Amino acid sequence: MSSKIKVLQVIPKLGYGGAETGCYDLAHFLSEKDCKSYIVTSGGPLLKFIRKKKVKVIRLPVQSKNPILILINTILLSLIILFLKINIVHARSRAPAWSCLFSCFLTGRKFVTTFHGTYNFSNKIKKFYNSVMVRSDLVIAGSNFIFDHIHKNYNELLRPGKRVLVIFRGINTEYFSNSTVTNEKISKLNTDLGLSPETFKILLPGRLTRWKGQEMFMESLNLLRIKYGKNNFQSVILGHHQGRKVYFKKLVSMMEKYQLKKNIIFLSNFREMPVIYYISDAVVSSSIEPEAFGRVAVEAQAMQKPIIASDFGGSRETIIDGKTGFLFKNGSPESLAEYLNNVIEMDKDKLQSIGNEGRKNVLLKFDVEKMCQSTFTEYKKLLKI
Repeated sequence: MSSKIKVLQVIPKLGYGGAETGCYDLAHFLSEKDCKSYIVTSGGPLLKFIRKKKVKVIRLPVQSKNPILILINTILLSLIILFLKINIVHARSRAPAWSCLFSCFLTGRKFVTTFHGTYNFSNKIKKFYNSVMVRSDLVIAGSNFIFDHIHKNYNELLRPGKRVLVIFRGINTEYFSNSTVTNEKISKLNTDLGLSPETFKILLPGRLTRWKGQEMFMESLNLLRIKYGKNNFQSVILGHHQGRKVYFKKLVSMMEKYQLKKNIIFLSNFREMPVIYYISDAVVSSSIEPEAFGRVAVEAQAMQKPIIASDFGGSRETIIDGKTGFLFKNGSPESLAEYLNNVIEMDKDKLQSIGNEGRKNVLLKFDVEKMCQSTFTEYKKLLKI
């Protein structure tokens, strides 16, 4: 039965974000289930890891929001669907979703979307553009937070019978595992970053953009030093500015203003995330806008590290407050500083206990195998297999 299923996933670019890794993981999972698995994308660094015997990649300019290119992509996707006899088209972003919507209408195929974010809108035109993500036969929300957002903002488009369901994002718990980290890699990273074994190490991962809360995080580190008298810590702010050079310069100025040069290390790029999680004593997610899911919180728990995250959005669903991590008052550097101080003062046994509970939490709820199997089950329901 499964061999009859041919799935075409469409994503603008295959990078290292949550949507992209989810697409990658599902594509390879489907191939193991005797399905034909295809990805349409414009490119991306994750392409080099695609197992080409299992997943076929087709390059199209689906990253473009240009209406003419969206129309051209519609025609090309329609031809691909017909030629490859695709059963299901799964779009993971708005611009390509419009091409997928029209091509599925023309070819009579089932259309699936994954609503990965809140897709903010300030006018009716932008809301209409976003609405393509709920115009499919099946709408997948990555968290209960996103599920509620869809119903609150797009309820008028959810006709009777349309399926909207939550499938939590999953991560590869075999990859995000302490067992994958070698002493050689630990030693090299510590040396490269100049990290001392005597310091408490705090990791803040995420691209450098205002809504990820790096400014507030630095304010909390200043409070940690001034209010709580803590100086024996090092913090790695991991993320690229992606062209936001003015914002990066502002962060550097803040570091100098607060006299935190000895406490903060900026790291623009590092791909072996399990290693940097491993050397950290605590991980922070300081977003000042709600995370749709909060992959950092899940990855940190998988690596058995206490996570301190803003108390809203997807973090409320991925973290068991007080057991696998801590939720601080969103937007409050005072609250974050207090939690950081509390974690620094915890003994090793308590930190290890929180880490162990975090790993259990992820294995139970957020393993990539569960995400892929749930999606595969929904595909079969759509096709009535």
